[in-house]
Amino acid sequence: MSDPPQTVKSGKVRSPFIVRGTAEFTRVTLALFSAGLATFALLYCVQPILPVLSQDFNISPASSSLSLSVATAMLAVGLLFTGPISDAVGRKPVMVIALILAATLTIASSLTTSWQGILIMRALVGLALSGVAAVAMTYLSEEIDPMYVAFAMGLYISGNSIGGMSGRLLSGVITDFFSWRVTLGGIGVISLIAAIIFWRILPDSNHFRPSSLRPRTLLINFHLHWHDRGLPLLFAMGFLLMGSFVTLFNYIGYRLMETPYFLSQALVGILSLVYLTGTYSSPKAGIMTQKFGRGPVLLWSIGLMLTGVLISVFSSIWLVFVGMMLFTTGFFAAHSVASSWIGKRAKRAKGQASALYLFFYYVGSSIAGTLGGFFWHNYGWNGLAVFLAAMLICALFIGRYLARLPEASGIKA
Repeated sequence: MSDPPQTVKSGKVRSPFIVRGTAEFTRVTLALFSAGLATFALLYCVQPILPVLSQDFNISPASSSLSLSVATAMLAVGLLFTGPISDAVGRKPVMVIALILAATLTIASSLTTSWQGILIMRALVGLALSGVAAVAMTYLSEEIDPMYVAFAMGLYISGNSIGGMSGRLLSGVITDFFSWRVTLGGIGVISLIAAIIFWRILPDSNHFRPSSLRPRTLLINFHLHWHDRGLPLLFAMGFLLMGSFVTLFNYIGYRLMETPYFLSQALVGILSLVYLTGTYSSPKAGIMTQKFGRGPVLLWSIGLMLTGVLISVFSSIWLVFVGMMLFTTGFFAAHSVASSWIGKRAKRAKGQASALYLFFYYVGSSIAGTLGGFFWHNYGWNGLAVFLAAMLICALFIGRYLARLPEASGIKA
């Protein structure tokens, strides 16, 4: 068992939750940072090697993208179960088992020889990772002092951004020098180490209260979530944000490896360094919500994503890179705000609410990520940019409505 959370005085009140500046806060943020890093590295390590998979297995870009889409689709399905399971049995055990399974399955996938076998293993990886995605958000909303939840969520998501960057960078560079099989095996081993670190340093839950897994209880909570004025809109926001993000990065590699750029696989992987912008923007967005409110920060972040898409249309490689940076910065900030908003609006079964948000988040990844292949194949990058812009404009309208809703917490909406 871990020590009870440290508290500090705020006037005459001592917070029963973990607050910023304590040893417990450092342990939580480091542990969740490691979990986020491993999760995104395992999930997106195939993205920069989609062109290589197309060549090795003689399949189309849309078919190759299924190696990512099936993983995110199964992750979404798994969220419908792992969120409620964590509400019943606890947060930490579910996350630890999920990370270890996903890392082990990724190592096994490096030994698989058929395309069908690759897709099966990737589907199982996504299913395993569902035990981390929603549960981590819920753990933070339960254990961290409400004043610091947005900041802690931002740090967790910055781990996601570094994980996504590391997975893409390592897979792009290692594949160029060795093979994609060495890439998957290496990332699996690194993620297994991260899972062990996570298990060792994450404090046990102190505010977790188990709830029933009875279908009637789950349906009642489900009904409550869908009748909240803001939660369904946040679910839709997750669909649009992740759908646009994955679509851009699924096909930017194809664009940059063709005329007039002809970049190598290693250079395409190195471009994943743009993910480092997310390590700044996600915690920064959490801090900004304290001053400006969630709604304005969310709208600003989506606007930054849209600006990045429009800039990426130009042919200059430097402008394409700038567009990717702005888009990535905006995405991680927007996701940080939207995901922390879930815990504030859900009054009960927060694990289920977070799971629903991420269900639509990863469904957006699967549907839009694969549908983007149609636009890329038939209309090129300009057609794909129109598709992305349409999703982000819808997100702006939803964000504008969300910004007008009253917020029950002390933080502005």
